[in-house]
Amino acid sequence: MTRAAAPTRAPTTYQLLIELPQPVRCRIGRLGEFDFPAGLYCYTGSARRAFEARIARHLRRGDDKILRWHIDYLLAAPGARVVRVQRSRRGECAWNQATRGRMVVAGFGASDCGAGCGAHLKWVDAEGRKGWRGAYGGPGSHCLALRLAASE
Repeated sequence: MTRAAAPTRAPTTYQLLIELPQPVRCRIGRLGEFDFPAGLYCYTGSARRAFEARIARHLRRGDDKILRWHIDYLLAAPGARVVRVQRSRRGECAWNQATRGRMVVAGFGASDCGAGCGAHLKWVDAEGRKGWRGAYGGPGSHCLALRLAASE
């Protein structure tokens, strides 16, 4: 008897690699106003429904965009842009905790976090960049651009 292959689970977690070419002061919803140094940031999020629509929403620019999530406020800052998107089936908090970087704003993107992450946005300094490597599209991977050096 031939066993049918198990269906592949779709990704539910994503990371946005965000470039800020210059330092910005930005109001992040109810969290308040914060200074963000220039550089690269990694935001880890998830969506159980409408996954690709959520990512597309983050990538959309415009004055008509309603600022709903913390990341929306940062992405609306002058010069902010998403330079890479990666997708995974890995748990949001596990992936975030495995991502190298420094927390800049406590609670950013972590309103519903029960794992004690502190924040789901990290400033990826020179040390943290060592944990990133080039494009990956190997078997079983749903990462489109970057992949953490840490195994999934």
